[in-house]
Amino acid sequence: MGALAPGLAAASCLGMGALWLGRLEAVRGVGLSPLTLAILAGMVLGNTVYPRWEARWGRGVQWAQRTLLRLGVALFGFRLTLGDVAAVGWRGAVTDLLVVGSTLLLACMAGRFLGMDRRTVLLVGMGSSVCGAAAVMAAEETVRGGPDRVAMAVSTVVVFGTLALFLDPLLYPLGIAWGLWGADGLGYGLYVGSTVHEVAQVVAAGRAVSPEAAGFAVIVKMIRVMLLVPLVPLLARLLPESGEKGRAAVPRFVLGFAGMVGLHSLGWVPERGVAAILLAGDLFLATAMAALGLCARVESVRRAGLKPLILAGILFLWLLVGGGAINGAAGLLADGAALRLVW
Repeated sequence: MGALAPGLAAASCLGMGALWLGRLEAVRGVGLSPLTLAILAGMVLGNTVYPRWEARWGRGVQWAQRTLLRLGVALFGFRLTLGDVAAVGWRGAVTDLLVVGSTLLLACMAGRFLGMDRRTVLLVGMGSSVCGAAAVMAAEETVRGGPDRVAMAVSTVVVFGTLALFLDPLLYPLGIAWGLWGADGLGYGLYVGSTVHEVAQVVAAGRAVSPEAAGFAVIVKMIRVMLLVPLVPLLARLLPESGEKGRAAVPRFVLGFAGMVGLHSLGWVPERGVAAILLAGDLFLATAMAALGLCARVESVRRAGLKPLILAGILFLWLLVGGGAINGAAGLLADGAALRLVW
């Protein structure tokens, strides 16, 4: 634990500072959420002074990025109830299936056009379509792409997922003006949860608008994460020479998230306990976002190479535009079904 302390303390200080700044009225008026501030601070330090201390702090920062993120996402479930999950309903599940399926298909088509090898294409496609670095690591067990391909795929997730984190909140007022989603946060949350790469990026993009939008976004994102279970065996069929059975289990933080939603719905935890849990979850997420920013380096973009970045950029544009179209179509279908029920 001693080896983790310096890096964990550094990321925690950044996270706590971001939480404090994020509550100032002047900062909130600009539209910067604490999680956005945390990753921004981490990125600035990560590309300036942090590399000098990485040998000593690296293990703690990596631990915060992985473990605290999962704990924070699990505790985020305490902001939701089963009624919120029901509000997402079949619309979220169908939207996720269409977005993930179309993005993977586009990755295969674009990768073939660019002349890329199939293993690289599948790793980048899984990272973009499902759940970022976690999907890359899950797919690597079957794809066997090697550390270089994995690092490259994760780099593309960091680049374009971070871009989505900042861009999506800017699209929120446009979406309201164009009638793509309402002001209740449901439509925006569905869009963010079904199109943004990483779980942490989904939380940050949602919280930049409202806690309600973040809640809906995380529910939809959890459905996407669970799609790893059928997709990893499918990869084994696409790469039969891998010799892997391609088994995958539901990530533990998804189960923890579901458990927190259920526990909160029962109403057994007193208000003070709920407040403490929510505060701990906010601190874990802010610390994890700061750690993610510390690890987001400019040189990693250069190492990724041109073709993988082009492929990831194509997929990002599809998620931005095509994902929006899929969400809009799902919304129209849901509205039509509601009208038929009322009639």
